[in-house]
Amino acid sequence: MRTVNRQLALARVDLVDGVCPVPDEIVRRLPQADAVGVGVVLEHRLYGLEPAGETFASRLDGDRLSGIGWPEDVRPGTLVTVSWQPAKDEIHLRTTLLDEPMRVDGVDYFHEYDPVVVTREFDPGKSNRGQVLNVVLRQGRVFEDGSAVFAEAGLAAACGLGRGAKGAFLLKNAVDQLIREGYVTRVTGSVNDAGYPSYPQADGADGVEMLFYAPLVEPAPHPEAGERREHWVSGFVRKLPPGAQASERQQSLHQKAIETDQIEQPLEPGYTFVKKHHRHG
Repeated sequence: MRTVNRQLALARVDLVDGVCPVPDEIVRRLPQADAVGVGVVLEHRLYGLEPAGETFASRLDGDRLSGIGWPEDVRPGTLVTVSWQPAKDEIHLRTTLLDEPMRVDGVDYFHEYDPVVVTREFDPGKSNRGQVLNVVLRQGRVFEDGSAVFAEAGLAAACGLGRGAKGAFLLKNAVDQLIREGYVTRVTGSVNDAGYPSYPQADGADGVEMLFYAPLVEPAPHPEAGERREHWVSGFVRKLPPGAQASERQQSLHQKAIETDQIEQPLEPGYTFVKKHHRHG
């Protein structure tokens, strides 16, 4: 029997509960796994550096492997390749390193991830602004690059900040704060008859005011681990995931690098600047 490989994104509940979803094709090949258990091998590099592979004695509960101890650097949305190797009678779980670690709205990712799941699983907290952003991310339309839209008129009923004048006041303040902080911007989109949002505005449709969220994606610092040879890396321009833009700080650093002849390449939309820095190894 051949090896079966499938890739999936982990949700926050998977990490908290210590489980891993299993594709149907693999579940069908393990009819007795719920009774006798199954060996699971995790192939992973902690923070993208040191090997942190582990072996677990797991059980298949429906379409979930239980008893998985996920490393602390595995974030919601991280992609995992699930492989069933019948010759070894075990399942392998493998994460894949990013070329460079990335920070998505303050959360560092060292392994490949699904932008849609990262957005859906982002935890904005329980403050008023957090409740509003939570609605945009979880109930809005999320695009492949992780950006999301939600019709602003639907916020009052969805975010739980109360009714009447007080609720309207709290909602307005929360939205204004999110706009000031750069989490969302107001855009004009449209909705279809079923209430499904579109952005940009669909041809022939009435304009609807929406909140548009775009994740802030920027380079994350490399964690230090063990003794690694230090060397300088010159500043460079690097492409970001679709929809992401360089932060104001990176734009300012790029401008300074241009003025001091450290770099000539312009900073086009969709790119960021990584300043000169030490790298270990």
